Amino acid sequence: MERLPKVGIPIILGIIILIVIIAKSVVTIDSGEAGVLYKPFDDGVVTDEPPLGEGFQIVAPWNKVFIYEVRRQELKEIMNVLSSNGLDIKLEASVWYKPQATNLGKLHQEIGEDYLNRILLPTIRSAARSVVGRYTPEQLYSSKRDAIQAEIFDETQKIIKDQYIELDEVLVRDVTLPATIKEAIERKLKQEQESLEYEFRLISAQKEAERQVIEAQGKSDANRILSQSLNDQILKDKGIEATLKLSESPNSKVIVIGSGDSGLPIILGNN
Repeated sequence: MERLPKVGIPIILGIIILIVIIAKSVVTIDSGEAGVLYKPFDDGVVTDEPPLGEGFQIVAPWNKVFIYEVRRQELKEIMNVLSSNGLDIKLEASVWYKPQATNLGKLHQEIGEDYLNRILLPTIRSAARSVVGRYTPEQLYSSKRDAIQAEIFDETQKIIKDQYIELDEVLVRDVTLPATIKEAIERKLKQEQESLEYEFRLISAQKEAERQVIEAQGKSDANRILSQSLNDQILKDKGIEATLKLSESPNSKVIVIGSGDSGLPIILGNN
């Protein structure tokens, strides 16, 4: 092979250097990410400008870009905490969070890329221990899960509100009690339910008894009023009306007028 001319070597070297510079200058930021620009020969981390957005970004080859995910992310954590009476409770929670995109430079400068383990995770653990410690196992097992997750959210939010982290939601997915405590609580709840059912049956029986008393009293009053309104003449008239209706019947009969007690008819006959 012919030896390259001396002028060709610098050209090749220049092309190589140019390729390296271009490779160092082009930064690709994927969807859902943003970049923090660091200028070692200037003021360091850029905090007074918006972070670099998605796509290709051209920067000076001596500068550096730190890429952060700015989409909502989920942190799952299982913690051992103590109830108000000192019992060990296992709490499983999910935390939805994301860094504040507008303050990404300040987050990188003051806290760093590991903000999850430095700030958010310790805060969630501390808030969970503080909140759960206010409740008894019975409350944790039955009706206080929504209250717990709301309080954990509020306490965490107070601590991280100036830490350039957005907290979207805290979800308590499971509360696990010691087996013996759980069984005792379930027995207690069952007894309370049976007691409520028995009380309901007693109230229903009492109301039914009251209804029957009222109904009997009404019938008694009706009979008393009816008996007071009847007299001999009314009874005779009723007897005559019954006699007339029976006399119209096609069945054979013998009607003796005025032969009964008080002059009422006597009806004799066969079918």
